[in-house]
Amino acid sequence: MSSSQPALVAKGLVKRFKTGRTHIEVLKSVDFEALHGEVTMVMGPSGSGKSTLVAALSGLLRPDTGSVSAMGQDIWALKPSKIDRFRLDHCGFIFQGFNLFPALTARQQVEIILKYKGFSRSEARHKAAIALTEVGLEMRMNSRPSEMSGGEKQRVAIARALAKDPQLLFADEPTSALDGENGQVVIKLLQRAAKSFGAAVVVVTHDPRLEAYADRIIHIEDGLILDDRRADPLSPEPHRHLPEFAGA
Repeated sequence: MSSSQPALVAKGLVKRFKTGRTHIEVLKSVDFEALHGEVTMVMGPSGSGKSTLVAALSGLLRPDTGSVSAMGQDIWALKPSKIDRFRLDHCGFIFQGFNLFPALTARQQVEIILKYKGFSRSEARHKAAIALTEVGLEMRMNSRPSEMSGGEKQRVAIARALAKDPQLLFADEPTSALDGENGQVVIKLLQRAAKSFGAAVVVVTHDPRLEAYADRIIHIEDGLILDDRRADPLSPEPHRHLPEFAGA
């Protein structure tokens, strides 16, 4: 898909949370756009509203006002069951906590989401094996989470998200629980999802060392977008090397 085609467009997003007798406005009329084939970094300090923004963009948290058009659909105008189906069909999610099932092997973690999508058992098994091989876990297909490192568990989560070929991929602090080396592996896999498969990848992070992998960097603070810039296209190999990325 062309990177010039918007995959996601949000207008005027407002989200408030009640605390006691008052309301805190976490998103303050935010506009947002993400393109196919690009990695968009949403950066900001803790409490800035970046995770709330991504939850509203992905159909996980209904905004109080505003609209989100994703893949040409106004997702918050859909019935809840249709929103669930939209996420299943079009979205991949990667979280810092991995969200793996303790009793399932790596292959089963990926297979289960494919079966929900309607693939047969044999198709799901085949696609799961391909996805795990693509993230370098071909020797770990029968391992359970307790037998894997943090980096391996995050790669299982990425394989699970990518196996269904999502057009929208959301990652919330995907490297925060990892050391520097595994952090680089994870962010490069997310970048590959954009560049090789045309996904619109939205990554929430507070780590400025990840900026080298972004096509676009949005800074949010106190519920407002303060800065929205594209990566320098003249920078040599801007997405290839990040030697100063130390352990997290």
